[in-house]
Amino acid sequence: MNVTRILRANRPNKGKVAALREQARRLGQVRSEVWQRFGSRQGVDLSDRQIRDAWLGEGRTFPVSANAWKETLRDAKGDITANMEAAKVKARRCIWRHAPDKVEQKRLFSALKRNDWTGEAYLRRIMRKHWHRGHNHTQNQIIVRSDNYTTFHLGKRVWIKIPGLVKGQRIAIPLDTNVTPTGTLRIILTDDDRIEVHYTIEVETKQDCGNRTVGVDKGYSEVLVDSDGEHHGQELGRVLTEQSDKLKAKYQRRAKLRARAKNIRNPRKREHIRRFNLGRKKLNRQMDKTHARIRDVVFQSVNKVVDKAAVIAAEDLTAPMTGKSFGKHVNRRLASWTKGVIAEALDSVSHRRGSTVVLVNPAYTSQIDSRTGCLDGQRKGDRFYCSDGVVLQADQNAARNVLARLLDPDIERFTPFKQVKAILLERTKRLRLELLNQDSSCSPGQSRVLSTESESPKNHHEQLCLGF
Repeated sequence: MNVTRILRANRPNKGKVAALREQARRLGQVRSEVWQRFGSRQGVDLSDRQIRDAWLGEGRTFPVSANAWKETLRDAKGDITANMEAAKVKARRCIWRHAPDKVEQKRLFSALKRNDWTGEAYLRRIMRKHWHRGHNHTQNQIIVRSDNYTTFHLGKRVWIKIPGLVKGQRIAIPLDTNVTPTGTLRIILTDDDRIEVHYTIEVETKQDCGNRTVGVDKGYSEVLVDSDGEHHGQELGRVLTEQSDKLKAKYQRRAKLRARAKNIRNPRKREHIRRFNLGRKKLNRQMDKTHARIRDVVFQSVNKVVDKAAVIAAEDLTAPMTGKSFGKHVNRRLASWTKGVIAEALDSVSHRRGSTVVLVNPAYTSQIDSRTGCLDGQRKGDRFYCSDGVVLQADQNAARNVLARLLDPDIERFTPFKQVKAILLERTKRLRLELLNQDSSCSPGQSRVLSTESESPKNHHEQLCLGF
């Protein structure tokens, strides 16, 4: 498995930063042209090698070295392909709902996978709906091929020498490590004139995961809650809330300063406010530290789950939840929810440690009574109130429902939520009828009113819904 490592330059020279930024700007023009010409249906059947050969045949020239624009072309075409593959995930949901039978589904899935969807009217329509033409906004990256740079050690640091704009002259960059980078490099110039060097390495896959099957519920107040009732990463919600509220107050004050600067006639004062009060260097450093802290909490929590699980059932939260509004303050905090980081951590850690993550349908997993598998109860905050008076911990209840959804024969991953609701309501109705028939078959002396949490209906529910 490949993972990305990031190295940073140690106090880079301003002249070198300026030279690299100019080279990145010119390569950004190449990247923009690739996105504009081949970032749609026109570039589906073309590879970066075909585009490169066509440009060479036309005698195209660029104000950068040949290796630089060729690698930029390859990287941009790879981003376009990744963007198209992300749209295919949404298109597969539409195929699953649209196709009348399994044979037609398989045919459409195969055409989509082989990129033969351009010849299918239905596939073209759904791909146009979900795959929008992209545009490049990246003007700060340089791709350097593995055979196009050199490294050397000076003192206790590693230096890399990469090609510049002048032929035969290379730019030496000191890194803050003694580890030599390998493979293709991605040089990124940040807004505060820092230089980052990204490269990938192969990580050995270990088989040190657990041997159980568990379900997990992704949360905001904590990273994960598993079906055993264990909470992982309980400080996540506090970190996210503090960051969101702090940024809200900061941006409000910055907006007032920006408005005041526009009304100042003295250009020197206006420039002073813009430079010393509206900069982003300190703010970016603070946000980087917070993001690093969040990733650390998330990855530690996922590793604890993998310690005991060989198979992890998790909700597929790639589809947006429309129509949900909890007020502006809650919506603002939820906007910073790191469910993408949690999904990345689950995928990355499970691959490295030999476990398997299975995504299941997330519809109504938080509104089902995990003891019966039926849509019978109500969730309020972190509590789930069952119809018989029992109160369950809401996240643990959801995690158990996710685990049960893994083996549910009627609800698949892409089953529409309306169909899921109909299935759950039918199960609930059938359970109530069975309970009524059971009560009516009892003698009058045996019939009694259920009043306490410790009485037998809890066990009856578990026995009646084992097959659900």
